[in-house]
Amino acid sequence: MIDARMLTFVVYLLIMLGIGFFFFMKNRNVKDYVLGGRSLNPWLSALSAQASDMSGWLLMGLPGLAYLYIATQNGPAMSYRGLSEALWTALGLLVGTYLNWLLIAKRLRTFTQVANDSLTVSDFFENRFEDKSHFLRIFSGIVILVFFIIYTSAQFVAGAKLFDTILGWDYTSSMLLGAVVIIGYTFLGGFLAVCWTDMIQGLLMFAALLILPLMAFFQVGGMSGMTERLAALAGGTMPDFNLFANSSVTLILSSLVWGLGYFGMPHIIVRFMGIRSAREVKYARWIAMVWVVVGLLGAVFVGVIGTSYVQTAMTAAESEKIFINLCLNLVSNPVLQGVLLVAILAAIMSTASSQLLVAASAFSEDICGNLFQNLSPKKKLLIMRIAVLLIAGIALYFAKDENSSVFRLVQYAWGGLGAAFGPLIILSLYWKRTTRNGAITGMITGFLVVILWKQFLAFTGIYELLPAFVLSFAAIVVVSLLDKKPSQSIEETFDAAVAMAREAK
Repeated sequence: MIDARMLTFVVYLLIMLGIGFFFFMKNRNVKDYVLGGRSLNPWLSALSAQASDMSGWLLMGLPGLAYLYIATQNGPAMSYRGLSEALWTALGLLVGTYLNWLLIAKRLRTFTQVANDSLTVSDFFENRFEDKSHFLRIFSGIVILVFFIIYTSAQFVAGAKLFDTILGWDYTSSMLLGAVVIIGYTFLGGFLAVCWTDMIQGLLMFAALLILPLMAFFQVGGMSGMTERLAALAGGTMPDFNLFANSSVTLILSSLVWGLGYFGMPHIIVRFMGIRSAREVKYARWIAMVWVVVGLLGAVFVGVIGTSYVQTAMTAAESEKIFINLCLNLVSNPVLQGVLLVAILAAIMSTASSQLLVAASAFSEDICGNLFQNLSPKKKLLIMRIAVLLIAGIALYFAKDENSSVFRLVQYAWGGLGAAFGPLIILSLYWKRTTRNGAITGMITGFLVVILWKQFLAFTGIYELLPAFVLSFAAIVVVSLLDKKPSQSIEETFDAAVAMAREAK
């Protein structure tokens, strides 16, 4: 007899694969596969952007960081530093989400349309600066491949931890199961399949992060019951939720700076490029903001309420399973339990599929498309699908360590992409004087500073995104001012895109 919880997982996975097969029949060319013909409505654009943004990090990494009752060598202890980092990070992401939709979405939609109908972020950089050398396109494709392999591996780690805990499978088998389904519908359906599955998965994540913490909150007796349980765990000491008392200046800055990463996330901003009209961006923005407020607050609260409800000290690595453990301890109905746990799988799949698609697009369009310029549309589509398999295989290799932290893997990839692309996206959309040489210098600076800071200066406690973003921004400005002015045609394209954005009120 099949367990009801397992049946929920099977039905969900079959639906995702069915969507992939449906859109496999719809894709006629590379533009359909990569950008869905720019046909996303506000709901689809907003929910797919946020679902692909937050990933398994939202239901595992962030709650695990906020979890308080940590097992140490000297016995269990209450730790508030993680909670402070989680709250400051959530605040940074909240502000970053809003500014990304407010400042970037509409302009990027119009710029990518005016700039030779650009299909990818790398394509946009090349067309925006009329880069005949193709360096911008190829190097940005390499940056995407490097950091998206790390990012995708984080999703496979999250999936392995999910199936390992729920089904009792070994880590490797659990990892492969989640990977097969993600690869399947991405390989088949492309952008529209990814967006439609993201929307479904986004709604599941929203419901889970609203329902589970509320159920636990009322079960423990509200705020007074929760604080009493936490005080008992801490030996009678009342919990200290003072954000500033448990935070250093370095921790606050390094957490808030997560918000800067949004401006350079290809798997998120590609949704801005795919929305059917720039006029619909404002509606999508408010849908996205409601989702992200509930999602971030719910995720942090899962960590805190889970500590008081489960009352079992876990190591830092084990704490990323707090959502799973809370669900298993709190929810007795196997179907509801299955639906809530499927939300974790939804979070993992929504991001991994988006990243696989963007990375495959970068490999096919931006690297192979430039090295082999006579490729037919059918051959490009075939290369893109093969790239999905290759990139997923490499990500699986990096995900084989079962002690990997979902939060830290995502943090590294987020910093790399945010620093390499974020400053350039902002300046290319708002500063006409930005030049090709400035763009190249800034992208290389952001990319290298993240890697070097992570390797040699991590002991400072400063998140590598902060210095890399600042230095990349400065490099673009300084080199552009020293360089000769952009050509008249570049300036005319800029003016036309800005005018179109202003008209789309």
